[in-house]
Amino acid sequence: MSFEYELIKEDSRTKARLGRLHTPHGVIETPIFMPVGTKATVKSMKPDEVEALGAQIILANTYHLHLRPGSELIKKAGGLHQFMNWHKPILTDSGGFQVFSLGSTRKITEEGVAFQSHYDGSRQFIRPEDAVRIQNNLGADIIMAFDECPPYPASYDYVKDSLERTSRWALRCKEAHERPRDQALFGIVQGGVFPELRRQSARELIALDFPGYGIGGLSVGEPKDLMYEVLDETVPLLPRGKPRYLMGVGSPDALFEGVIRGVDMFDCVLPTRIARNGTAMTSKGQVSIKKAEYTEDFSPLDENCQCDTCRNYSKAYLRHLYKNNEILSARLFTEHNLYFLVNLMSEIREAIREDRLLEFKKEFFQNYGY
Repeated sequence: MSFEYELIKEDSRTKARLGRLHTPHGVIETPIFMPVGTKATVKSMKPDEVEALGAQIILANTYHLHLRPGSELIKKAGGLHQFMNWHKPILTDSGGFQVFSLGSTRKITEEGVAFQSHYDGSRQFIRPEDAVRIQNNLGADIIMAFDECPPYPASYDYVKDSLERTSRWALRCKEAHERPRDQALFGIVQGGVFPELRRQSARELIALDFPGYGIGGLSVGEPKDLMYEVLDETVPLLPRGKPRYLMGVGSPDALFEGVIRGVDMFDCVLPTRIARNGTAMTSKGQVSIKKAEYTEDFSPLDENCQCDTCRNYSKAYLRHLYKNNEILSARLFTEHNLYFLVNLMSEIREAIREDRLLEFKKEFFQNYGY
């Protein structure tokens, strides 16, 4: 195996931990936030720019890349790393969340999921084996088992049936995986907001001995306090010596709360999505450049930030770009937001190393306005 998780330090007052993920394309320091490059691109950014921000790994989306341009084409190009010119680690999700978010246009059976492409309306069918084959073609360092992500709220019986199907699919994914030596296949723990079902899901997936585990089915509309309760129940069930990945979570408060509960990996489209809407994460909270008060504000977005956007451009200029729908607006806000979260995770790692994580969290929350 070219994949290994190295546990370096555990926090004395929380469940936070420092670690290293060794992958074929480099070492990842954890806890880590992964920028999302859905269609083999972090929107508006070149790969070398994302790397310059300090990003150690990015995420790409199996569903979208399967439909366009197709995993066989990417395989011919030499794999996703070569295709997009990103030479650090990549994680691909299984496409499960995207497929199941299609609602009435998809039908779940034991064999797989039939759905209608949102691109051209064509009918598609993906089995667990297909999801793994597609990800084998893409060549990411970490790939995810095909799962069903139930909505919130959902009944106990629905969630139980769903997680049991996810467990059966996980076995099929593991049996179909053709590149176990250079691609780490993670299982995904489901179970909704029901502690008993989370325990069942974790137990069944741990028995399959995956090299890492995703925690799915959260950040799908449930209150954050409930998400944290589920994490309190779920994270301690997972193997100490393997990475834990909270899927689809990326707000600063949730990053802190996840780390404190022992989560190692996070991803979310939040920083890039709000960037395109003219919103910045800053050390004093979010800033929406839409507000008229910034028309003649010649200060940076965040005086405590060292990103290129904050060192070179004022709020007044950024507002001008946004109001005129200039492409540079999305680029500069995206650069800032990604730098902010990548740097925040670096500071969190340093705080764990120095046994001052809770103090750092308190200071950050006070400044951010939580």
